[in-house]
Amino acid sequence: MGETIADILLILGGFMALSGALGVLRLPDFYSRLHPAGTADTLAQLLVISGLVLHLWIDPNGSYLAMGKLLAISMLLFVTTPAATHAISRAAYISGLRPWTGDSATDDDNQLPDSESPLPDEGGG
Repeated sequence: MGETIADILLILGGFMALSGALGVLRLPDFYSRLHPAGTADTLAQLLVISGLVLHLWIDPNGSYLAMGKLLAISMLLFVTTPAATHAISRAAYISGLRPWTGDSATDDDNQLPDSESPLPDEGGG
């Protein structure tokens, strides 16, 4: 019973990773692609690592040290993946990359003109 649940978690994690990859391929612009990359990746790693930990817990020869390492890796990824996604999107916005609006006339040139810089003037006033 426990191995079946662990296998289901591993399969669901693989499915989430695959659906996130398809979302990255199918969505139209950089910002839209970041969403499935960040959210699906976080959920997929949580499901896969949960399945691996459950396999180790059920196995009589399973190592508690390996379970602890997997849980530590999971917590690290659970915190750093959304932070990295946010940092990447902020860097793209600051560099002048505009979000896709669906209007082909304005989306031909996806960069902000220099006069429309999203950064406030940081002059010493």
